[in-house]
Amino acid sequence: MNDNDRSIVGLVAVAHAMVHTYELSIPILVPIWLDTFTAIDLGLTQFPVNAATIGALVTVGYGLFGLGALPSGILVDRIDARILITGCLAGMSLSFLLLAVAPSPVLVGVALAIWGVAASVYHPSGLSLISRGVEQRGSAFAYHGMAGNIGIAVGPLVTILLLLVLDWRAVVAVLTVPAALAAVYAIRVDIDERAAVTATDGGSEDGRAGTGVSSFAEFRSASVTLFAGAFAAVFLVTLCSGLFYRGTLTFLPELLQNVPALAPVELAGRTYQPGDYLYVGLLMVGVGGQYTAGRLTDRGRPEIGIAAGFTALAVVAVLFLPAAALGLGALLVVSALLGFFLFLIQPFYQAAVAEYTPAGTRGLSYGFTYLGTFGIGALGAVVAGAMLTYFSPEQLFLVLGGVALCGAGLGAFLVTRAPSTGTGA
Repeated sequence: MNDNDRSIVGLVAVAHAMVHTYELSIPILVPIWLDTFTAIDLGLTQFPVNAATIGALVTVGYGLFGLGALPSGILVDRIDARILITGCLAGMSLSFLLLAVAPSPVLVGVALAIWGVAASVYHPSGLSLISRGVEQRGSAFAYHGMAGNIGIAVGPLVTILLLLVLDWRAVVAVLTVPAALAAVYAIRVDIDERAAVTATDGGSEDGRAGTGVSSFAEFRSASVTLFAGAFAAVFLVTLCSGLFYRGTLTFLPELLQNVPALAPVELAGRTYQPGDYLYVGLLMVGVGGQYTAGRLTDRGRPEIGIAAGFTALAVVAVLFLPAAALGLGALLVVSALLGFFLFLIQPFYQAAVAEYTPAGTRGLSYGFTYLGTFGIGALGAVVAGAMLTYFSPEQLFLVLGGVALCGAGLGAFLVTRAPSTGTGA
């Protein structure tokens, strides 16, 4: 990588780690909110606090995390990504400051909604920045994904460790600091955002002229053009990924607390939940999945990786609870496999978006991508909460396995349709 490549990768790595630090600290707080609050008071009516209602509350923030990606994708085709990333980091810090003082579940939901709006800016901005500014795109996607997974693992781990000595509100207040510092770094970094874009890559030399999204009519036209080709299948892949991701991770800490092999441990007057640490370890294994997939995208077709990765996830989903019942050894193995394959998918579909869309609408393309992954995909939290409230964990994992099979089928369709073209065909 050249100096500009390294500067861009450094910026997106820090920002990506921050986004997922906050995103995955939320599931650690969910069991605390279930114990702390008793009712969600909406004025005219009240709802009991349970897995279904907390799942719906969390989905507001997670949903906006994805829904906001579409307008953010439009913006990044017209505004420097570095400016948008800075705003994202500052907004996340402020949202967690509000969360720290929220006195009720409703205001917790408001704070999470603000976080979702701020965080939604990142993925279209960061991924467009890589695709237009970095020469070694596949490797950059790999490092970008690894940084995200470090945030995914470190965020929950730091939250767990801080909760040993601090009240949850104090912990959330402490978590506001990293994003604030990252925002200062982002606004100062010097990069060329379009160093890897040429006039033949779907737009002008600066990568903007081919955007064509300055009005609703042009937005509609650009969107129709995108979805008229194979990008439509890629979008459905991202939706499956999001549903599986959110449906699995939102309540996993709560589920692991009920596994006999992970019974609470008393040590030096404190109670430790081994399931929380297994959850962190599972997320950390995802770093290997991200790196493996990112390297493979430089050597082969991402469509093959999509099909293979989702097939593996379907198998793991079916085996997860039976393995947990066999004992700690089997649970550790199946958890490692879940973490690896859950995050293996992401670099493949990120690369597929870059292959099937022109540079001039790359921001819009990634906006739709994360609308599917984190917007519509946020419904996975609602599905998981409802399944755990009214059905059973076994049935939840069967549903998740079905979602993974749909993703595998879409990947197989892309493999048989035509080779990736790199021109948006």
